[in-house]
Amino acid sequence: MGAEKDFEKKVKDYIKSKNCWGVKFFANKFTKSGIPDLLTCINGYFVSVELKALNGKPSELQLYNQKQIRNARGIAIILYPNQFSQFKKMVESLIENKFNWSDQFAFDRENNK
Repeated sequence: MGAEKDFEKKVKDYIKSKNCWGVKFFANKFTKSGIPDLLTCINGYFVSVELKALNGKPSELQLYNQKQIRNARGIAIILYPNQFSQFKKMVESLIENKFNWSDQFAFDRENNK
């Protein structure tokens, strides 16, 4: 299993361990492009997660969909392996109803340079 698949499994397993719902989105020729990899529900919050390898870069369409989800009051992050502990803290804050909407912007790569 490649590093990216291992990371995906780690994230999915963590979400499941917290009794949250999540599904891996598989794109094909009949589905909309740019949909995030994981669609989850964490304590009533819609959270989309686009998984990237450490050097991966989101497409313009993925960034557009992230913006659309955020505009609809959903949580949308692009998650890199080095942000996993930060992701776990965000999930905990959602479970404990202590989430601050600005927390999702901490995952944005331009904010982490």
